[in-house]
Amino acid sequence: MTKVKRLAKIREILIEDIDGFPNHPYKVRDDEEMAALVESIRENGVMTPAVVRRKKCGRYELLSGHRRKRACELLWKETLRWEIVEIDDDAAIIFMCDSNLYRTRILPSEKAFAYKMRLDAMKRQGKRNDLTCATSVHKSERSRNILAKEVGESHETVRRYIRLTELIPEILKMVDEGQVGLRPAVEISYLPNDLQEELLDCMELEACTPNHAQTLRMRVLLSDGKLTPEAIAEIMQEEKPNQREKIILRDERVRRLLPKDLPVSKREAYIIAALAHYVKIRQG
Repeated sequence: MTKVKRLAKIREILIEDIDGFPNHPYKVRDDEEMAALVESIRENGVMTPAVVRRKKCGRYELLSGHRRKRACELLWKETLRWEIVEIDDDAAIIFMCDSNLYRTRILPSEKAFAYKMRLDAMKRQGKRNDLTCATSVHKSERSRNILAKEVGESHETVRRYIRLTELIPEILKMVDEGQVGLRPAVEISYLPNDLQEELLDCMELEACTPNHAQTLRMRVLLSDGKLTPEAIAEIMQEEKPNQREKIILRDERVRRLLPKDLPVSKREAYIIAALAHYVKIRQG
């Protein structure tokens, strides 16, 4: 764990003087858990002080307590109890990531960016300490092994999560929502962004997602220089055993008639309702 110099005093600091951590990987949601936290703080106050560090400009940077800060904002509190620590930039990243790893619910994207930020910080620390003549590849592997041990994951699981940071935002969101599995997502992450965009279009058009075997084939085609938009479409149009019969819109003229803000998941219901309305008019 990262060693920090803790200042003995717990202080009341104006919430408006505290900035969030840059590129904070963990989302702060106004959900049921937040509502419960708000009620807890309303009744009992903040039991565990959040942790901040001083910035050169005189303001404070939040290391631990983003959800507590949000709950206090919802309660219109002006101040909050904070513990101030003295810590350098890379140690601050590691501290921030570690302090959030034990949340009740963590999305794959949150783990992905937290692990990447923490690993990058560990690598920079290793370069400064540079006690061996190992190559950069060996040092990277060593840092990842240390990270895996400290967060309680396997080396391979950590590698897979970090690969998710290479996904375009739309596909990463699908991973968070459980529409795309971790292993297929890892294979997709090796595709360049333009081909990920093509795959996303195919997923929307065919109303399905690729399985692991399909994404592995895409990677093989990519390495052979043969992965084209047409190849992606051909793979995605394959019928899977667990696929139910569905409406597939391959004609761009039909797609243009649909409302632009209509979610893919609601297209089928919209088309059926439109057809029912048309039949009613004809029979009218």
